[in-house]
Amino acid sequence: MSKEKILNDIDGKYQQLGENSETYLKGLLQAKPITYWDYIQVDTLFTLQKTRTDFKDEAIFVMYHQVTELVLKMMVHELQQLVFEDLKEEIWMDKLNRLNRYTSMLITSFDVMKFGMNYDDYNTFRSTLAPASGFQSATFRYLEIYCTPLENLINEEGKKRLPANPTVEDYFENIYWKDAGTDRKTGKKSLTLRLFEEKYLNSFIELAKKVKGNTLEEKIKKFQNPSKEFISKLKEFDIMYNVKWPIVHLETAQHYLDSKGENKAATGGSEWKKYLHPKYQQRKFFPKLYTHDEIARWGEE
Repeated sequence: MSKEKILNDIDGKYQQLGENSETYLKGLLQAKPITYWDYIQVDTLFTLQKTRTDFKDEAIFVMYHQVTELVLKMMVHELQQLVFEDLKEEIWMDKLNRLNRYTSMLITSFDVMKFGMNYDDYNTFRSTLAPASGFQSATFRYLEIYCTPLENLINEEGKKRLPANPTVEDYFENIYWKDAGTDRKTGKKSLTLRLFEEKYLNSFIELAKKVKGNTLEEKIKKFQNPSKEFISKLKEFDIMYNVKWPIVHLETAQHYLDSKGENKAATGGSEWKKYLHPKYQQRKFFPKLYTHDEIARWGEE
């Protein structure tokens, strides 16, 4: 592209905006060159690892969870496009491939946790983290809301508690993840759950109302004669995210909390052996894609 063509295009761009292109070109003369460290904000990023103890591996623990949050945010970035835009199947396929790659990262990266920290050090410094818990990842919850209607996030016991015509608020009161912090007999909630709800519950409710009718599970119903590959990619994402990743999480928790038969408590106070297992959570984004037998065997692998 010639210099003249570039200048004409720049002039046209700013005319459409009602601006004088010369002002912006003069500003460009004064602008500093961009650098990698400024663009990625590396210096700021490296100041975000705030540990509570002097154990060296606590920094690994913090960084691993920060990386996980960034991966989840990349997934939410893709989901927002699928939910709020009308895209063709070929674009969906590209986005689903991305989501599956990100989920694969989440699964394989758990080796950093499982084999990357000293066992005794971790079991000492983790006591300073209570009542914080990975359970409190809001990004994880936002992702679920984008993917599927709230009724798909209620396990069998939760469904028994729902009223005849449940509201969004009713669904959230009985959503599967609250079982990790609620005594269903007394209704008493753990501090971990109470703090989490105070911070995020209203935003969850607001988002659920905003995406109602347009979650991934609902939008795929609008495709006529979807390809077998398309259905396969949806199921791959569902199983990787809702079965394989929780299983790896459970195995890692067992490595640190129960490998010596000590059965230590989670920092958030949940019954982690029960809560983390996909057979208990029964979280499925696209339940209508599976046979009755597949649903009955959910999480058994």
